[in-house]
Amino acid sequence: MKPILLQGHERSITQLKYNREGDLIFSVAKDTVANVWYSVNGERLGTYNGHTGAVWCVDCDWDTKNVLTGSADNSCRLWDCETGKQLALVNTNSAVRTCGFDFSGNIIMFSTDKQMGYQCFLNFFDLRDPQQIADNQPYLTVPCNDHKITSAVWGPLGEFVIAGHENGEINQFSAKSGDILKTIKEHNKQINDIQTSVDLTMVITASKDNTAKLFDSASLDHIKTFRTERPVNSASISPIMDHVVMGGGQEAMEVTTTSTRIGKFEARFFHAAYEEEFGRVKGHFGPINCVSFHPDGKSYSSGGEDGYVRIHYFDPQYFDFELEV
Repeated sequence: MKPILLQGHERSITQLKYNREGDLIFSVAKDTVANVWYSVNGERLGTYNGHTGAVWCVDCDWDTKNVLTGSADNSCRLWDCETGKQLALVNTNSAVRTCGFDFSGNIIMFSTDKQMGYQCFLNFFDLRDPQQIADNQPYLTVPCNDHKITSAVWGPLGEFVIAGHENGEINQFSAKSGDILKTIKEHNKQINDIQTSVDLTMVITASKDNTAKLFDSASLDHIKTFRTERPVNSASISPIMDHVVMGGGQEAMEVTTTSTRIGKFEARFFHAAYEEEFGRVKGHFGPINCVSFHPDGKSYSSGGEDGYVRIHYFDPQYFDFELEV
C-alpha cells in the first residue's frame, strides 16, 4: 500500500474533505491556502486564494459547484469550485472554526470561536437570498454561551446541525428555530472532530479523552466506543466495510519530548462492530490531524501536522479481510 504524497501546504493540515463522488479532495491548512486535488493520482487541480489567516475548515456542496472555507482571518468565504473565483465573503467577529453546506447546498452554517471578548455563535445563511450575505445578516444566529463549538456537521435532511463542544458535550441545533433538540455528554474532554457516515444515519466523534465514539445521528444514542492511548484528532466511518479509521497522536506542542515511535502517529483501523483494532498505517512525521474515507471505501486519506496529505489505496487483501472473534 504505497501512499500518494500531496505536497501543497507549508503548515499543518487542518481538514480534508472529499466531494460526493470522491474524484476531488479539498485540503486546508494553517498556511492560508485551500487546495483541491484529483484523488485518483494526487494531481493538484488548483488553489482558492484569498484568506489571510489559518484556514480551519472546508466543505463542498452536493454537486461540487461551490466550496466553503472558514478561517482565522475572521471570515467565511464561498468559492466557485471550478474556477476558484470568490463568490461571497462573510465577515465575522472571531475565527470561523467549522463550516458546512446542508444537503441541498442552499443553506450554509458556520460557527465562530469564543475569543477577543466575543461569544461563540452558530450562524445560518440561506444562499438563495443574496441580501443576507450582502447585509451580513444570517437568518438564524444561535449563541453558545457556555462552551464553544469545536466541530459541527449537518444532520440528515438538513433539519439540524450536530455540534461538538470543548467540554465534550454534543448538541443538536435545529436549523429552523435554533433550539437545542438533544444534548448528550459521553466525552469528558474536547471533541476534535465529527464526521457522518455516508448515509448520514451515524456520526463518529473524535475526542481529546483518547476515544472515538459512534452515535445515531437522529437520537444521539451512543452505539460504540473505540479506545486508544493518545488523543484522537479525527475519525472516519468506512462507507462499505464495518471499519473505522482514526488519526491522532500527542499534542503537537509535546511532540519533541518523545521519540517518534512513542508518539503513535499511525492511522489506526478498528472494526466498527467489535471495537477491536486490526491494523495500523505508519507514515506521518507528527500527529495526524484529519482522516477521511473515500466515498467508495477503496482508499482513505490523512493529513498531518507535517503539512503532507497522504492518499492510501487499499490492497485487495483488505477487502477480503474478516476479523476473527
